Amino acid sequence: MNTIGTPTMWMIFAIFVVLATIVDLVLMKGEGAHKVSMREALGWSAVWVGLALTFNAGLWFYLDSQGDPLATQRALEFLTGYLVEKSLAVDNIFVFLMIFTYFAVPDIFQKRALIIGVIGAIILRTVLILIGAWLLETFHWLLYVFGAFLLFTGIKMWWAADKKPDLSDNPLIKFLTKHMRISQDFDGEKFFTHQNGVRFATPLLLVVLMIGITDIIFAVDSIPAIFAITKDPFIVLTSNIFAILGLRAMYFLLAGMAEKFHLLSYGLAIVLVFIGAKMLLIDFYKIPVMVSLAVVALVISGTMVLSILRPAKTPEAS
Repeated sequence: MNTIGTPTMWMIFAIFVVLATIVDLVLMKGEGAHKVSMREALGWSAVWVGLALTFNAGLWFYLDSQGDPLATQRALEFLTGYLVEKSLAVDNIFVFLMIFTYFAVPDIFQKRALIIGVIGAIILRTVLILIGAWLLETFHWLLYVFGAFLLFTGIKMWWAADKKPDLSDNPLIKFLTKHMRISQDFDGEKFFTHQNGVRFATPLLLVVLMIGITDIIFAVDSIPAIFAITKDPFIVLTSNIFAILGLRAMYFLLAGMAEKFHLLSYGLAIVLVFIGAKMLLIDFYKIPVMVSLAVVALVISGTMVLSILRPAKTPEAS
C-alpha cells in the first residue's frame, strides 16, 4: 500500500493508542461508577483535541524535515479527515443518547458502556480501514461505488433529518430480547447477574451490544467519507482513531445540548453529499484539500450556529 507511514510510525501510533486506552480503563476503575460532570467532559475533550492537533503538527514537522514537498498537504488531509470524522461522530452521540434514554441507563453507568464501545470501535475500524485501503488500491472503480453510496446516504439523511427514530420497533432489540434472558434491573456495572440461581444478562449488556452495532452502521458511512479526503491508510486510520478516542468525552459534553443542534443533521447530510460528489469527480477534477476543509468547517459550524439562532419549535409553541 502507498503510505507515508513507516513501520516505526505505525508502531509508535499503536503504542500510543494502547496506552491511551489503558489510562482510560485505569482511571475509570479508580474513579468507580459516577456521573461525568460537564467540567470533566470539557477537560477531557480539550485533552483529546489537543493531542490530535499536536500529532498533526508533529506529522507535518517530521515530513517537512524529511524533505517531503507534500508535508503541508498531508497535514491538511489529516485535519480535514479528523474534522469529518468528528462531525459524523456527533450523529453517533445523538443515537447513543437515544439508546441510553430508551433503556433508562443511570448516568453513573454510561461511562463504562461508552469506553467499551470506544475500544470495540478502534478494533473494528482498524480492520475495516486496512481492508478498505487494499480494496481501493486493487479496484480503483470502488471509488465510484463509495461516492454514489455517500451521495445516496447524504440525501437519505436530509429527508430523515426531522424524523425521530423509534427503538421500540427495532428488529435487533426484538431479536436479542427474544433469544436472551434479560433482567429487568441493572446490577451495578455488571453485564450478567443471577436471579434464583438462573443467569441473566443485564440491560447494560444489551446497551453495549447496541452501541457496538450502531458503530458498525456508522463506520459504513464514515470510512468511505475519509477515503474521499485521502487514500493513505496511515492518515485515514490516525485521523479516524483520534476522533474515536475523544468520543466518550464529547458525548458527555454534548448530551445535554442535543436538542439545541437540531439542524446539525442537515449539515452532516450536505457534507456527505459534498464528499460523495468529490469522490465521483476524482478522476476528472480533484477538489483541493483546503477547499474540502473549508466546506466541511463552514457547513458544520454554520448549521450549529443556525440551530442556536433558530431554536426548534416545541409542541407548546406550535
